Amino acid sequence: MVNFECRALSKNFGHVQALENVDIRVESGRVVGLLGPNGSGKTTLIKLANGLLTPDSGEVLIGGMAPGPETKAMVSYQPDRPYLPQWMKARELIKFYEDFYPDFDTARALDMLSRLGVPSDRRIKQMSKGTQEKVQLILVMSRRARLYLLDEPIGGVDPATRDFILDTILRNFDENASIVISTHLISDVEKVLDDVVFINNGRVMLQSSVDDIRERNGMSVDALFREVFKC
Repeated sequence: MVNFECRALSKNFGHVQALENVDIRVESGRVVGLLGPNGSGKTTLIKLANGLLTPDSGEVLIGGMAPGPETKAMVSYQPDRPYLPQWMKARELIKFYEDFYPDFDTARALDMLSRLGVPSDRRIKQMSKGTQEKVQLILVMSRRARLYLLDEPIGGVDPATRDFILDTILRNFDENASIVISTHLISDVEKVLDDVVFINNGRVMLQSSVDDIRERNGMSVDALFREVFKC
């Protein structure tokens, strides 16, 4: 089953072409790394998938449907910037998500909150950037969604926490779901990826399984990325 698909997808911002004829297929049960340098079009692609932007040409499909009210119920999205209300406490946010999303798993959220050592009674504005990112990811991964779109989910946390978060990501989605992770920290996330998409200047340069890259190229995804995008 294909949970996420782009067909000849293009997006311009004035005279700047952010995406050009992008074709991507993400099947259920797969964790996909969306990898590319800054300004390559990763965030634009994720925003299009989430219905926050409209394509200039081509199409985005979530479970075979164009982004809209039906697909928003299927997608759990973490943007690349903080979005949590600074005055709320972690436990209040969990209650808010519980009320707002029918697929939100409160028990899962509270368990992750405890395991990551996040104080439930502390206001967001009193937390470090890394702790705020933990709360955001907890909220996103506690939904039982069909497609998880994670834009730089581990950029602000320490290496030990990254390992726990990546393990949490793997343990908290089922075989009918898919995860797309946009990140620069390739060596950290490579161990959880099934497939990768290399994107640069708005164009897909490579879409492959991680196993094929290792067998065909004899190197890790991180090493291949450094070779393809070396300055």
